[in-house]
Amino acid sequence: MSERPHSRPSSTDRPDAAGVGAVSRPGSAILRGNVAVLALVSLLNDTASEMVYPLLPLFLVGTLRAGAGALGLIEGVADTTAAFVKLWSGVLSDRWRRRKGLVLWGYGLAALTRPLFALAQSAGQVLGLRFVDRVGKGVRGAPRDALLASSVPESQRGRAFG
Repeated sequence: MSERPHSRPSSTDRPDAAGVGAVSRPGSAILRGNVAVLALVSLLNDTASEMVYPLLPLFLVGTLRAGAGALGLIEGVADTTAAFVKLWSGVLSDRWRRRKGLVLWGYGLAALTRPLFALAQSAGQVLGLRFVDRVGKGVRGAPRDALLASSVPESQRGRAFG
């Protein structure tokens, strides 16, 4: 068995043209570049969300003495905000072609609001914080997906998004 020391790697051994993303060997599970960073940030962000948001109804009803209607209003505003802002940020991302800034801004906005929930003294303050948090989610969603898609070869997109 002899190895060819000066042979060039085949196209299946190299990452995509941008030098980031997933290695395109069949069966390879190694992710790097934008894909690895976004996966880690997304994992940490989702972990932080799962630590805060399941307690929000108990906090609103038990501590702040808000009713079920306030909880419904807060969650309705939050979901609507995220949906509309995601539409806007997708258009902006496509026009600017600068996606990383929007992704960073969106994750940063959400991360800054989470600790403030502990300081909230009314359902209105929780509504405002939840609104700002969902603006962050909306801002980062579409640009993050476009960044992921452009960071890997088409044949590896399923793995990158998975």
